[in-house]
Amino acid sequence: MEESSDCSRHGCDSQEFEEIASRISDLDKWREIFSSRGLELIDGVAQRHQEGRKSEEEAEDAAGRPPSTGCKPCRSGSSLTVPYSIPQALTVSPSLGGQPVTLEMALNLRKFLFGSALHVFNYEWKKSYFKFREPHSDLSYAVEAERGGARAIQMVVQANIIKHLLFTRNQGAENGNLQRLYDVGEKEQEKALAVALTDALWAAGEGVGATVCLVTSDCCFTPSVDYKVDNFTERMQLFSFNEKEATWSFIYEHIQCFKEEGSHGVILFLYSLIFSRTPDRLRDDLDFTTPHLLQLSLGNFVCRQALLNLMLTGRASPNVFNGDVQHDDQGCLLLQPLRGVLARSDVGYLHWDREQQDQDKLPTVGSMLKTPKLPIWLCCINGTYSVLFSTNRSLLSDWKVEHLFDLCFYNGQPSQKNTVLLTIDTHSHHWEEERGVSKTVVDPEKRFPSVEMTIRTKWEGAAIDWNGTVPFF
Repeated sequence: MEESSDCSRHGCDSQEFEEIASRISDLDKWREIFSSRGLELIDGVAQRHQEGRKSEEEAEDAAGRPPSTGCKPCRSGSSLTVPYSIPQALTVSPSLGGQPVTLEMALNLRKFLFGSALHVFNYEWKKSYFKFREPHSDLSYAVEAERGGARAIQMVVQANIIKHLLFTRNQGAENGNLQRLYDVGEKEQEKALAVALTDALWAAGEGVGATVCLVTSDCCFTPSVDYKVDNFTERMQLFSFNEKEATWSFIYEHIQCFKEEGSHGVILFLYSLIFSRTPDRLRDDLDFTTPHLLQLSLGNFVCRQALLNLMLTGRASPNVFNGDVQHDDQGCLLLQPLRGVLARSDVGYLHWDREQQDQDKLPTVGSMLKTPKLPIWLCCINGTYSVLFSTNRSLLSDWKVEHLFDLCFYNGQPSQKNTVLLTIDTHSHHWEEERGVSKTVVDPEKRFPSVEMTIRTKWEGAAIDWNGTVPFF
């Protein structure tokens, strides 16, 4: 009985040994697979990590994430940043002839934007580009705007696109018409975008030069400990021009770097704007109230007034009043002047905020911005950006035209399907008497729509007809 029992135990031990040996053999096979495919597995983990992070931050924008497989990561960057890279198809050859960005340039760039080289743009900014609506539609002139901080930049460019399509494309025409904005095909959209970007860069360069930033496949410098890698700033090259036509031709030739998904087009335009202005000019533009161009608000970086003015006027003045202010409210000489707007620009600016109005802190926009050369305005309404414009070039030069006229309104959101036409009457009854909303209505937005209040900062007391559209903002 004992021998039989021992044999049984030995048989079991033998089977266990065979099973263990088989598992060791399987492990050896898996070890070979891991060795040959380790990089693929690491990339997969990185991608899943980034997808999880993105779904937490921006679930509704998941489809907008640029692909990660087409672009070489910077050697000094973490593999977890690869999904933010620009696809290979949207990079240019390192041999194109641009000036590679240096560490010093990148540090200055970050400090002008954020105040520190350790800050980087978040995903919301990185996915922003200049995306047009459907060609040959009622909004074929229009760019779709993001919800975050990049929206201000997109809407300034939108204003310049309208300027080109309505007024500067046909120099001999006195007035434009909305049909010019509807009959826009894809090629005309691309040309208009190139013109809009060029106009802003050329103004920033004071009419003597401009710089365009594009991304290449290779890193240009080794980051330092006080610089945070973002995997595309380190791969930039700068292309400088001293003729406006050459600037436009180059941008148009590489327009996909600004208008394609995954291009980081808004950031590249912003970088180009800063390099066109040059660090020395920027330091002269800013005052002690505005040390850098972006500020953190509700977890996102948004544009300060200095950046808006740089895009509108070519000068990064931090304030909306006319000229520079040398004295404070008590008449005492300031240690440094407050920088304001020195000249009228093609596109103007209007500002209204309900909270600031209630707290009696609404800034007074000066006539330089309120009365631009052309009837187009960037509007900051309750902290978000839209565009108002007229097709009548004479609106700002003939006082009789201002009695009764139309303004077009576009807010950049996908929910807006048509250009809103507003009729402005400055010569009849006071607007509060004209409104059909009962004074018992509690909601201030229904009684006094923010869009209307913004228009009244330019035309005080105007009655505004939405022509059948339900007032919105």
